[in-house]
Amino acid sequence: MANSYNTIILLISFLSFSFLSISISGEAPFVGVNIGTDVENMPSTSHIVSFLQLQQITHVRLYDANPDILKSLSGTKIRVIISVPNNQLLAIGSSNTTAASWIQRNVVAYYPQTLITGISVGDEVLTTVGSSAPLLLPAMESLYNALVSSNLDQLIKVSTPHAASIILDPFPPSQAFFNQTLVDVLLPILQFLSNTESPLMMNLYPYYVFMQSKGVVPLDNALFKPVTPNKEMVDPNTLLHYTNVLDAMIDSAYFSMKNLNVTDVVVLVTETGWPSMADSKEPYATKDNADTYNSNLIKHVFDHSGTPLHPEATSSVFIYELFNEDLRSPPVSEANWGLFYGNTTAVYLLHVSGIGTFLANDTTNQTYCIAMDGFDSKTLQAALDWACGPGRANCSDIQPGESCYKPNNVKNHASYAFDSYYQKEGKSPGSCDFKGVAMITTTDPSHGSCEFPGSKNISNKTKEVVNSTQLSNAGEKLRFRTMNSIKIKTINNILHIFLTCLPALLLVLL
Repeated sequence: MANSYNTIILLISFLSFSFLSISISGEAPFVGVNIGTDVENMPSTSHIVSFLQLQQITHVRLYDANPDILKSLSGTKIRVIISVPNNQLLAIGSSNTTAASWIQRNVVAYYPQTLITGISVGDEVLTTVGSSAPLLLPAMESLYNALVSSNLDQLIKVSTPHAASIILDPFPPSQAFFNQTLVDVLLPILQFLSNTESPLMMNLYPYYVFMQSKGVVPLDNALFKPVTPNKEMVDPNTLLHYTNVLDAMIDSAYFSMKNLNVTDVVVLVTETGWPSMADSKEPYATKDNADTYNSNLIKHVFDHSGTPLHPEATSSVFIYELFNEDLRSPPVSEANWGLFYGNTTAVYLLHVSGIGTFLANDTTNQTYCIAMDGFDSKTLQAALDWACGPGRANCSDIQPGESCYKPNNVKNHASYAFDSYYQKEGKSPGSCDFKGVAMITTTDPSHGSCEFPGSKNISNKTKEVVNSTQLSNAGEKLRFRTMNSIKIKTINNILHIFLTCLPALLLVLL
């Protein structure tokens, strides 16, 4: 009987952890980008905002409160998190008047025309500028109180980004815990986040986990690549299976909070990404790996699959970063985390077909659809047959004796047919997928006398100007949606009463 009771209580405890997390996760998960400014030829702010709209980017995070960018974002419906740099913590954390002035100058002056949704106070303060740690919570509270005075506290959340290193023993996630030397500072911050319904901001980089593991963590797990069951990471305490490193890192944050009895704060990943170039000391910083990581990350978030611990609550993420910051100090990788160069051309084109035009627009409008590597001939042939048949692609140039017949193999012919269909459909979302065997590329696949349909289109007509008002509403569907705070508190109160009374009731029943 006692064993049955203990099992039920354990189950109730686990369910309460999940339910409380569900009750506060009132937003649709999104993917945003960080915008750093250490770029030699930084585009104008108006150019940046037009570029964000072109790429269907709906959420951005700034490392300051740049007034020019905030003005340019006015009326765009792009959500923005602004930041208080570490060197301003002293002034804001020690003076309510300074905090109120900061809110008036950087928030009230622009909201609601510019949709500011959050303030990140400092950046990795506990692990990089420990001397400022005592100022962190006072600064957050002062800024929050200033928001309350302006009736903006329910619309704009205050938090602070942490490095992953504040969590010790992150795997298995169920054994993770916060660095004990930081708990005296962290616990009040977590309680503040709970009381204000704000997220725990975490900068999480599977790249560094992989590099520091010296082969223990497989590359495929770090890159979100499909893995066989025997390569899944299994938490021996919960028996939860982890197919990728990021989910494990997120769940380690949830378990660490649970160890401090905080179970109603969601994790927001404020930074994650993969460098596309480095020196010989970082051999896995390549364009292919960066493309794979960020493409799979985006798909993972938009799949709404959550984590093994919280499949019901998918964390939103901000990719680090929009532009390569070529003015950053060594190592080389520091300057190569961007999705785009400073002139807005793509460092690599993400493979994100099927989720609208989010981050899938080549700024030169020169994109092609080709067959991906790694698929067998039978699968490619089926896709080729559909493209040339029901898909009504123009496949005349891959017939015997025609210009694109050679090399005579199914991958080459499928690539031509896929591109023909993709161009015919106006490069519309989902037109380069073919059940997952196709990918978009900015590299012209034409060869010899064989000119692909996308290349023909470019040579036959002038470049079209993309009108942002004609872009699809894919990004709009990803807009931040907030639960009514009264409903949240009601749910929490009901659950609290239920979970408080149930053990006593079970004692009577058992």
